[in-house]
Amino acid sequence: MFLFQQKRLRNAPYSILIIALILSSLGFFTLYSIASQGGGSGVNIFNKQLIFFVIGIILFMAALLVPRHSIHQYIYILYGLILAAVIIPFFDDKIAGTHRWIQFGLPIRFQPSEFAKWITILALAKYLSDRNLKMGSIKILIIPFIIAVIPFIIVLKQPDLGTALIIMVPVIPMLYWAGARPFHLFIVLAPIISILAAFHVLSFTIWAVLLAVIIGLSKPELWRGVLLYFGNIFLGLLAPMIWNSLKPYQQNRVLTLINPDLDPLGAAYQIIQSKTALGSGGLWGSGWKQGTQTHLKFLPVQESDFIVSVIGEELGFITILIMLVLFTVLILKILKLALDSKDRFSSLTLIGIGSIFLAHVFVNSAMTAGMIPVKGLPLPFISYGGSFLLTCYIFVGLIMNFGTED
Repeated sequence: MFLFQQKRLRNAPYSILIIALILSSLGFFTLYSIASQGGGSGVNIFNKQLIFFVIGIILFMAALLVPRHSIHQYIYILYGLILAAVIIPFFDDKIAGTHRWIQFGLPIRFQPSEFAKWITILALAKYLSDRNLKMGSIKILIIPFIIAVIPFIIVLKQPDLGTALIIMVPVIPMLYWAGARPFHLFIVLAPIISILAAFHVLSFTIWAVLLAVIIGLSKPELWRGVLLYFGNIFLGLLAPMIWNSLKPYQQNRVLTLINPDLDPLGAAYQIIQSKTALGSGGLWGSGWKQGTQTHLKFLPVQESDFIVSVIGEELGFITILIMLVLFTVLILKILKLALDSKDRFSSLTLIGIGSIFLAHVFVNSAMTAGMIPVKGLPLPFISYGGSFLLTCYIFVGLIMNFGTED
């Protein structure tokens, strides 16, 4: 066992860890700037993140050194335990109006839904790799979706829409990687597109034509093709009902994305202040600790959701560009490790982790720039959030573990 661990440490792709540490350094650099004007609470945020970073390195080593066959053997048990852990907050008092955290009587809280991300990926990878699955059948998609939907529903009820959606993100890429037919994956995604397109007449018309063409080219049985087409059209007609089911603050986020002037001091405030911070930084930034939007507290949730805006204001567009390049290199390296892997379980796990990182980086960056509605998703390694930082370093450990050939 000791020799095996030595080999694992010798052959592991350390470039993954180096990128993670560089990004974490940028995060601490930015958080320290935020904390310098935040008084006791600001310093507390910085110190908490530092504590979680140390714990994250320990968990990283554990994820790197634990044998893959042990993870494969016990992951379903771990999956059951995390479902129970995600339910536990419902039996405690709400924190910030949600049931997301488990409290241990300490200033530090634990968010089990963050751990549900990587555990769900491993459970999906085990199921898809354990059997000689006939991926040509659409029926084979049912169990993988059930594996992801169970934690999705629980987390959605907390409520935490952002984390719930992230849990579902790896399903389609992992199914595609496992050999599922693209048409079957299209069938799964089509209802979502139909509902979104229905809010605009021209978009829905174009989608209806495109849907007919794709179904026609795929040549399913006549009755299935007709059912698929008109079923999606019917779902589009239900879009107003779905819109009315959204909570007022969710509707406001969508409306103010389209036209921020509708509510500049309300739902659009975050987007406006974020854009202002990004624009004021220019190419090189106003200087560390010199951001006015940041230190005058105009920029909301600056330590987590909008930390990119702080980076842009104080360190400039060049730093944001370097950061995005690092994330791109990280995701491409994960993809290459998945391509090179000879183990189906490892390859699927790597694709799932890469999908999670890509989703977080895209949503957080696009939200900061006002390209999509505001949704509380942190930026990997950089945003404040202890449980999420632990998950990120567990991801790094798993990447280096599963990306190393035995």
